[in-house]
Amino acid sequence: QVQVAESGGGLVQAGDSLRLSCTASGRTLGSTVSMGWFRQVPGKEREFVAAISWSGGDTYYSEPVKGRFIISRENNKNVVYLQMDTLKSEDTAVYVCAAALAPWTTREDDYEYRGPGTQVIVSS
Repeated sequence: QVQVAESGGGLVQAGDSLRLSCTASGRTLGSTVSMGWFRQVPGKEREFVAAISWSGGDTYYSEPVKGRFIISRENNKNVVYLQMDTLKSEDTAVYVCAAALAPWTTREDDYEYRGPGTQVIVSS
């Protein structure tokens, strides 16, 4: 099993920045794990926001966040970050970190190990 836990959410103003952190543990030891972030707003479809490969050499971003969010990772600590800049009110959501037991994938269903989520609220 893989355990995932996020931190770093909060309330910010539009235009501000925020950095989310996520730690993966358990079965990740010795495994090549892709990491990603989803976001969920009640009543809306879940959005796959960003992902990063095991090596860190490949990344994926959804169109609404491209150019504003940056995903990165520290493999020796099994930690992944989501730097969110120029935040907008429409970025308000619960952000969920997820892990996939694959060196690189952008298939949402592969990210089966997910954390409880952290709330981000952007006020305009």
